[in-house]
Amino acid sequence: MPKKILLVEDNEMNRDMLSRRLTLRGYEVIIAENGQEGIDTATTQQPDIVLMDMSLPIVDGWEATRRLKAAEATRQIPVIALTAHAMAGDRDKALAAGCDDYDTKPIDLPRLLEKIEHLTSSPTA
Repeated sequence: MPKKILLVEDNEMNRDMLSRRLTLRGYEVIIAENGQEGIDTATTQQPDIVLMDMSLPIVDGWEATRRLKAAEATRQIPVIALTAHAMAGDRDKALAAGCDDYDTKPIDLPRLLEKIEHLTSSPTA
């Protein structure tokens, strides 16, 4: 069974490019276009991992991650923050919101794949 990735990304070009690249590498990719849709989709689809853009409409990625980590049904799903905001302190802010890891845009695919594999192959507690 391929690993299921929920990609929460509002930018169509980023979404299409990353989802295609992940699909080519054998992942099943589910898309959400805003934070609320991401929360709802994670709850119903139970992906193996969430790639969360942090600048999202309706509910931003920071709040969406906090809600996912607060809910019994989704708290065990690893979340990688994806952001173009590579400012000092952003990584700490993402981890404080509940993200399991952090990566910057533009995406360095080999680095992101390594993080995905690390977080989805770790034994669950």
